Amino acid sequence: MIQINNIHKSFGTLEVLKGIDLHIAKGEVVSIVGPSGAGKTTLLQVMGTLYRPDEGSLTIAGTDVSRLSAKEISRFRNEHLGFVFQFHQLLPEFTALENVMIPGMIAGKKQSEIRRRAEELLEFMGLADRADHKPNELSGGEKQRVAVARALMNEPDVVFADEPSGSLDSKNKEELHQLFFDLRDKFGQTFVIVTHDEELAKLTDRCIHIVDGIVQPEEVPAE
Repeated sequence: MIQINNIHKSFGTLEVLKGIDLHIAKGEVVSIVGPSGAGKTTLLQVMGTLYRPDEGSLTIAGTDVSRLSAKEISRFRNEHLGFVFQFHQLLPEFTALENVMIPGMIAGKKQSEIRRRAEELLEFMGLADRADHKPNELSGGEKQRVAVARALMNEPDVVFADEPSGSLDSKNKEELHQLFFDLRDKFGQTFVIVTHDEELAKLTDRCIHIVDGIVQPEEVPAE
């Protein structure tokens, strides 16, 4: 699903990613962990096409996005990728339903189709009765589930999550973590999650460690 070859990324004189090679299979739930400043979020943003690498290639779902124009990348991102952020990033003036519908509207889909999809996602999230509520009327856990529903609006191939449970209490963390696996099982999405949460990292199919901009060799479980 995702193939990264020799990715480098610098900001000014600071080299953040130093030759990343990585393969993530379709349907995997993968966590990326490492100390602060290791390059985790930069790697996620490069994979999510939010940053262009300085060197190397990135292929997602068979498309070499390294070769796309800025306009083509924006369209690819809207149609194939979903994002979940630590602080949900919902638009406060819109209801939960309207927030979920936004990616579909950007894609130019039919209003009736967008609304039906958004209602189905909110129902799956257990939020059907909160569809008409604005973000300030929702709990932290509810806001993050709305954000996950929004990420799934256009049926993306990959969902990228950056510290998705960082602002949640223990109960909501556990529910959100389980939700990722339920969604993978139901919809078949690939999840790539940057996290400091050790419990979440242990649950994922694979844990990728990055230190000083370099992916560390994966540990092989003992026989």
